[in-house]
Amino acid sequence: MTAPRRESSSSAKGEQTRQLIVNTALRLFRERGYEATTMRTVAGEAGLSVGNAYYYYPSKQHLVQEYYDRAQELHDAAARPVLDRETDFEARLHGVLRARVDTMQADKHFAVGFFRFAADPQSPLSPFSPESAHARELSIALYAEAVRGAPGVKMPPELRDALPELLWLYQMGVVLYWVHDASPNSAKTYALVDQTVPLVVKLVGLARYRLLRGIIFDLLDLVRELRAPPS
Repeated sequence: MTAPRRESSSSAKGEQTRQLIVNTALRLFRERGYEATTMRTVAGEAGLSVGNAYYYYPSKQHLVQEYYDRAQELHDAAARPVLDRETDFEARLHGVLRARVDTMQADKHFAVGFFRFAADPQSPLSPFSPESAHARELSIALYAEAVRGAPGVKMPPELRDALPELLWLYQMGVVLYWVHDASPNSAKTYALVDQTVPLVVKLVGLARYRLLRGIIFDLLDLVRELRAPPS
């Protein structure tokens, strides 16, 4: 997937046009859904020619990547007060995960309809795709900060290095549950976070014990094997 054009972003007009296209697309995604939103529709709503819209964004898939990036920026901002205030690992992880659910709520209708596109492992819209790497790396970095800012949590160095990505995978499981959660205000998803975070923290703590360390390392090896690109 060709990257969107950035060369005009140095000019105020070019950047304003890019932001207009993105803001319009995100509004239409929320109002009409991903499938019903076309580049022609985005251009028309933004008051631009179709060619101008395509100049900045070669496809609406590129606009979804902008949505991913913005969603991660919102998550980071929502989690910031917890990370600035707490040094306890469980409190930090709990706050970061609940912040993720908080920032997704406004997009529930869009996410439910969009899920079948993002769930396709061959799609550039998949959170696991190379095209989604920027948002994914930002999210993993947030979990790395959550771990780094909790000096009281003890674990083997190998687990500390791998834990941010494992926590991101845990988050993806929460997101998947949220997509299918029909409870009022996603109450069951919040309950899932509340009840599973203490379990995750306990598992991390158990890695200190030699008897269980081999099991933890076997799990890390399995995750590395599953995440490795096909040969």
